[in-house]
Amino acid sequence: MPLPFLTADRAFDATDDVALPFDDHDQWRRPYRPGPWRVGAAALALLLASFVLFAAVIITAAGAVSGAAVTFGLAVLVILSALRMLRVGTWVSRHGVRRVGFFSTSTVTWARVAHARTVQQPVRWLGLPRTVQGQALILVQRGGEQITLLTDHNADFLSRIEAFDRAADTVEAWNAEYGVAVPAAATR
Repeated sequence: MPLPFLTADRAFDATDDVALPFDDHDQWRRPYRPGPWRVGAAALALLLASFVLFAAVIITAAGAVSGAAVTFGLAVLVILSALRMLRVGTWVSRHGVRRVGFFSTSTVTWARVAHARTVQQPVRWLGLPRTVQGQALILVQRGGEQITLLTDHNADFLSRIEAFDRAADTVEAWNAEYGVAVPAAATR
């Protein structure tokens, strides 16, 4: 039973895995949907936070206010971690590309980007130290510094190869539209 009023993309079919359209290119947008691993981990963290909040209510009813405050603080920390986990990823706008990590965020303007390309290389599996052979979208800056924006084995694209290809193509298209053209000889 489809419930179109519950989806973010009412105009699209619920079975399609199509990226949402970009209305305002000045706002930071994620060119893909968060993957099931990321959403599932955040949902489990929020479920844990609900149990911790319930424990804080019970501790408060028992009369231990300081213990309840610590438990409530722990619940808030888990909720903030779950929300940050959902923000992690690659975001694009007319101003540049932004790589949001759990603890840090870095932004590169399109003027500083030499090119973006998809390469075969060892990538980290779900962000863990273990590496597997996969694809990565690499952003090469004018100074030669490389930034890995997306991999096909991270929490957004694990077992979603088509979604990775579509996201990589979208970021490359943003680079082609807003980036400064660089001769091929200058990038080597």
